[in-house]
Amino acid sequence: MYSVLRGRDADTGEVDPKKREAQFQILRSAQAYTLNYSNWHHFLGALTLGRYRHEGMITSETAVIYSYVLYLIGIIDHGIEKPRMRQAIAEYFFMASLTGRYTNSPETAFEFDLAQLRGIKSGDAYLEKLRQICATTLTSDYWEITLPNRLATSASRSPSRFAYQASLILLGARALYSPLKIADMIDPAVKGSKTAVEQHHLFPRGYLTSIGINELRDINQIANFAVVEWPDNIKIRDQAPKDYAPSLDAKMSSSEREDMQRWHALPPVWWELPYEQFLKERRVKMASMVREAYQKLCGSAPAPQPTIFSIAELLAAGESSVVEFKSTLRTNLHTSQPDDKIQLSALKTIAGFLNAHGGMLMIGVDDDGKVLGLAADGFPNEDKMGLHLVNLIRDRIGDIFLPYVHPHFEDEDDQRVLVIRCEKGPKPAFVKDGAVQRFYVRGANATVELSGSSVMDYGKAHFK
Repeated sequence: MYSVLRGRDADTGEVDPKKREAQFQILRSAQAYTLNYSNWHHFLGALTLGRYRHEGMITSETAVIYSYVLYLIGIIDHGIEKPRMRQAIAEYFFMASLTGRYTNSPETAFEFDLAQLRGIKSGDAYLEKLRQICATTLTSDYWEITLPNRLATSASRSPSRFAYQASLILLGARALYSPLKIADMIDPAVKGSKTAVEQHHLFPRGYLTSIGINELRDINQIANFAVVEWPDNIKIRDQAPKDYAPSLDAKMSSSEREDMQRWHALPPVWWELPYEQFLKERRVKMASMVREAYQKLCGSAPAPQPTIFSIAELLAAGESSVVEFKSTLRTNLHTSQPDDKIQLSALKTIAGFLNAHGGMLMIGVDDDGKVLGLAADGFPNEDKMGLHLVNLIRDRIGDIFLPYVHPHFEDEDDQRVLVIRCEKGPKPAFVKDGAVQRFYVRGANATVELSGSSVMDYGKAHFK
């Protein structure tokens, strides 16, 4: 950036005063519309549309800034009307905040997103691409597998927790066993010694302690909280669910009960369930509610089908923290023979993605992005190759990770390529290498091995 502002020529290295002044003029122009209060306040309306009502619900300021950048690109570079742009950014911010898209390695993630948006010629195409990024991120697998697993945490600042709260507001939900709408209870301008909105333990701490559940990480699971009015929270205190919930439930009509169970993701007669079973079932229902809210948010906008990134897009972006190329799955190109070191190389990339935030492994592409195809691996057909991959993952990483790895075949440059999309795994993934269990993580453009206490420290920080 400094060299650009100096007006330095990239080829000769010479500083050109005229070029410097031109660059500063570009900066001054950008500064004018970036710091324009009208633009900023209209953009903030996108957060309100997504029902992020106050700053306490924002877990990533970076997501706000990057969303503002995308908003400005739309209204300045593509001339998109502000209301249309704000609606699209409301959907995009909801996705980015929910998934923690810009929480780890935010610059790399944003550069990857910008790479997909470069070269777009029209406002309609720009809006479509933003929505395609959302659709490709929020797949059925995300809603049904990834999000319920991410809700399995006690982190008080979890993005999924606040996305669920925003969803309740968006869907017009009332507080648990209350006639008051949650939206009416959350007012950033009202302050007091006791907040009107309380997060109540459905299985109270005192009760859980009495049955031998003492760890705060178990007691304070997101799925054990519901929004109530604070007088109700004080009244309930440490009673067992079966001692307080049935009487409250009995006061509601059947339609009220149906709404309350849906909004608050409660299984029927939930107070009779064992605690662990209750948490598991409720996480799935909470994820379903967030999905319903997001679909409502997108209701006035075109809803493109989720798509896998095309090979051309992945090749153009190059290798990154979320994209890796491998020439073959099992064959050593120097010997033309199957080689376990080659298989291990693919497995460690898959494990690295599982242990990070997911990513794409492309088989049949060399390090320079040249498409080689799959012939070198010598499988009689793609079904056999796919089965070989599944068996490798099952035998060397574990059955539990198979739902988080999604292989498919695509055409590119008259060749076939195996694209393996990985989600974040449900727990640390180790790779069997003979008698040794190896642990890999993904960072920048590389997959690195951790050992000793580093594995435990990483697991505690990453899998909560």
